[in-house]
Amino acid sequence: MEVERTGNKLSWSELKGVVSDLRRQLSSLSTMIPTAVSFRTLQDGRTRIYFLSTPQNGWETTLLYADVPNINQPTSLRLQWQCVIESNFPSLSSTNKFSREEQLLWERKRLATWGINTYEIHSDSGKIIFPASSSLFQCVDNGYSNGPLFPTKLRMTSAGAKLNPQICPSNPDLVAYICNHDIWVTHTVSGSNVRLTYAHKGGRNLADDPLCAGVPSYVMQEEFCRYQGYWWQPASAGGTFRILYEEVDDGDVKIFCFPSSQSDSGEVEEFRFPRAGCANSKSYLKMVEFKINEHRQIVDVCMLELQFSLSMLFPWMEYIVRVGWTPNSEYIWVQLLDRRQQKLELVLLSLSNFTEVLPMYDDTTSVHLGSPIVQVIYSQESRIWVNVHDLLCFLPSTDHSNEVQFIWASEDTGFRHLYLITSQIIPYTNGVTESTEPMDYVFLQPKILSKVALTSGEWEVLAQNIWVDYERQLVYFMGLKETPLEKHLYVVSLRRPGEVRLLTRPGFSYSVDFNKDCTMIVTVYSNIQKPPACQVFRISHSDWTVEGVTLTPIGYLLESAPLTNDNYCPDLYTHEISSGSVLYAMVFKPHNFEHGKKYPTVLNIYGGPEVQLVSNSFKGMRQLRMHMLAARGYCVISIDSRGSQHRGLLFESHIKKRMGTVELDDQVEVLKWLADNLDFIDLNRVAIHGWSYGGYLSLMGLIHYSEIFKIAIAGAPVTNWNLYDTGYTERYMDLPEHNPQGYMEGSVLNYINKFPEEENRLLIIHGLIDENVHFYHTSQLINSMVKAGKPYQLQIYPNERHSLRHIDASKHYETTLLSFLQNHL
Repeated sequence: MEVERTGNKLSWSELKGVVSDLRRQLSSLSTMIPTAVSFRTLQDGRTRIYFLSTPQNGWETTLLYADVPNINQPTSLRLQWQCVIESNFPSLSSTNKFSREEQLLWERKRLATWGINTYEIHSDSGKIIFPASSSLFQCVDNGYSNGPLFPTKLRMTSAGAKLNPQICPSNPDLVAYICNHDIWVTHTVSGSNVRLTYAHKGGRNLADDPLCAGVPSYVMQEEFCRYQGYWWQPASAGGTFRILYEEVDDGDVKIFCFPSSQSDSGEVEEFRFPRAGCANSKSYLKMVEFKINEHRQIVDVCMLELQFSLSMLFPWMEYIVRVGWTPNSEYIWVQLLDRRQQKLELVLLSLSNFTEVLPMYDDTTSVHLGSPIVQVIYSQESRIWVNVHDLLCFLPSTDHSNEVQFIWASEDTGFRHLYLITSQIIPYTNGVTESTEPMDYVFLQPKILSKVALTSGEWEVLAQNIWVDYERQLVYFMGLKETPLEKHLYVVSLRRPGEVRLLTRPGFSYSVDFNKDCTMIVTVYSNIQKPPACQVFRISHSDWTVEGVTLTPIGYLLESAPLTNDNYCPDLYTHEISSGSVLYAMVFKPHNFEHGKKYPTVLNIYGGPEVQLVSNSFKGMRQLRMHMLAARGYCVISIDSRGSQHRGLLFESHIKKRMGTVELDDQVEVLKWLADNLDFIDLNRVAIHGWSYGGYLSLMGLIHYSEIFKIAIAGAPVTNWNLYDTGYTERYMDLPEHNPQGYMEGSVLNYINKFPEEENRLLIIHGLIDENVHFYHTSQLINSMVKAGKPYQLQIYPNERHSLRHIDASKHYETTLLSFLQNHL
């Protein structure tokens, strides 16, 4: 794709050099922010904080720690980073060959770093387990080591990548993991290694091997952010260890083929993908239990299944979205969601629901103890959709053995808020159950005794975490009470519901990690002009109220780096559009900015649900391309239109059943307002560019607003919602059979004749092995464009998945982007 030099235009090779130079110049935006924080109290009383990050002068993510000094007075001390693991340890990037399972897991989690990106730690023993180079490694931090540890590889008989390791909570010598779509467990002292489940046959023919154990379905990982498919029982009883797991049957899910990422010889990989309106995976909850003998061997493996299947009791159920154990290990809780994602129920299952099925001569007999209790403890429905979250916490058992108390979040008021709920489990009469018939212990209607709102108002509690100080009955949570642009830490008391106190400083946006007993936190915070800092605070109390909470700074894990260039900071704007909604925008000025001059402008668009682009937080390497465009003399704009995240259910639902048809009206209205109020935006030279949903709206922008957008660059675009997955598409568009008009009007393929006739107005970019937005979306589009005689340019990345994670492909993409802009905008 050679570009002739005309005027100040650069050739392709020159632009490649520019991209490399810009990446070096912008490297100061890359902050080594600690992630995956864990706390551990050492024997001498010190607190050790573990985290993942990149050491100074390093380039790979690794496991680090910092010790907190035993001081009570405020300090701005810089806490010293120490490597847990030897620097010459062979990490994930020591080989260029990664298993398909590893690559897909990284893709689902949108991981963009190399090295060690996950670990498990047992806080009492100091045992650490982590996956690397398709194997599992272990080390033990005794708290007294003077230098880094060199991990040892776990001895295993299983061939294949070992993924998702979990240490047994009640015995750190036991580690479970996934290998070849089944669950294995190893005793790390004796080396006993046993395959617990036999769901997957391991054959090469995907059609004949649809089962897996302990691995969530594609939709569950991609659209519901659950990557875990098995759960250790918190406490073992009578020497028996139990693992609850999900068996997934993909037999009804259609198989698609992609070029293999592991081969350059034209081989293909099979991949199951449920398109909107088509069959989903089926999920079944099962359990496996085993014991450890005197020789530390894993013995007496026993498989158990539900006596009454969830699909029989809840025929409306489509998805098992969340699963776990109650803290006392007596019950399993599950969250069940219907196909249209408008009904969710929280259900308790007693252990006695799981029975061992023993083969007899020509029949089976079930062996179980006690009566199987199935109790719905909460139910919610929505005319819009139910947003699945992780805000569930069971409180310690009360004096009433037939009650369960838990903290839960719902959007009943239109905004996600916290509630304290007391629900009945099973009826008792003088301590004796009322019936002995098994089905009489099944309660499909919740018996809610009380529901108390802990928070309220036209603002949102964030969906990821709550932390509970059980002794003081204080609940800590993240929310957006001050402004939708800033995430803050708040506290509310169970004794005084509704009294919410802000704990972090306005003018910044935060993320937070707590230790187990809520006495220490690690905060990462920044604003639009200040790069991230990471600070540790101790929590103390003068009384039991929220006003008695004090955060005392202990030290910094990371201090905010000075900015090398003020141009890296965009400006934030607020505008009330004609509908009355308030929208937010972000504008990067070109680095060569001069007053009185107008600049070509790029609308960097996403526009879909579950994403917020505009916030009062620092825009670092994740916004690299926006910085790069500004450095090349472009004005870059991002706008969060109605349908985006963190503004309440009604605001989100603006796109319900009509994706692609309403978002651009908001975007263009704010764009024009910005142009009227900022004298440097050249409305005659505006490009629209985005990836995934943003690529989709880039196409729609050129279709419906060709007079506004001179060119469009569409990365990995959806072109027809019938081709996208069930979990996402049906949540926002309903099933195709219920919304045929919406699917038709939201399809790019129905507007081919509205694409411009002029050359050089459309560039489409796509990875050939994209398992999220399949290349088939783009192939359908270009086939239609060819038939209609419409001009376009196409850039294909043969070995790239959806996130364009490969660094060389990423640089090539940036060069392509700059070339197209300089030549045609």
